[in-house]
Amino acid sequence: MLKILKSTRNSFLILILLTTNTLPKDIRLPSDVGSGNTYSKSLGSGFKKHGYTIVNEKDGHPVRSGGKSVRFEVRYGDCGKDKSPGTWNDCESLRQRHELSGERFKGSAWYAYSIYLPTDFVNIFPVKQAMGQFHQKSSWPTLMFQLTDEGYFVDRQWQNQTDEFKKLLDVKEMIGKWNDILIHINSTSKKDGFYKVWVNNELEYEFSGPTTKGNESYFKFGIYHTWINRWNKKKRGPFPTQIVYYDEIRAGKSKKSVTKNLGY
Repeated sequence: MLKILKSTRNSFLILILLTTNTLPKDIRLPSDVGSGNTYSKSLGSGFKKHGYTIVNEKDGHPVRSGGKSVRFEVRYGDCGKDKSPGTWNDCESLRQRHELSGERFKGSAWYAYSIYLPTDFVNIFPVKQAMGQFHQKSSWPTLMFQLTDEGYFVDRQWQNQTDEFKKLLDVKEMIGKWNDILIHINSTSKKDGFYKVWVNNELEYEFSGPTTKGNESYFKFGIYHTWINRWNKKKRGPFPTQIVYYDEIRAGKSKKSVTKNLGY
């Protein structure tokens, strides 16, 4: 499994050029759903109406806290591209996605999000499935959260290489259930950098050392598929639609500021 994932590393160096910060930060989540950040659509064009929706519990949608959550949907062919002068094109690169990208930052920051996979969710591994990630401006991703056939993993990267790949949750723990992800990050090229990742208020991952090459970082979330040609249509049928819910998507300077509605 890890061999398959590592084969995608070099692709990310191309991916990061002008893909996520070409649009104004014009999306602010309802306070019921998120706080501490504004967002833009991950690519300049091709973002479909069904890709991102604020939904209500009263209409039968799952929520972690309050009465609303964010619903992401990716259908086969939901590939976007940069607006000019950008050159990236998902449709030419075996990718598809609907993601929101947040503001750039440096130094210490706290991030939290809750994620829910519906009971009819179809896992499309060995297609690469990213659901939450930290990127550097105009460079490689630094910390990714990936779903495989075994579970939800944290993928720490350096110079476009996977340095560490650690399981956070089993797949069965995610279907029809909310899981809370909390990250404390020090975004820096110095030795005092770090990541700490909690799952449902339990510390599951730690790293100390440089976390960027000096560039600003930003958080993005949603659904992002890489190498969609790995889906075997002959054996598994048509490429399925994926739906994922997020709630309590918060950024701040303290744990309390991002977990106030989670009871931690």
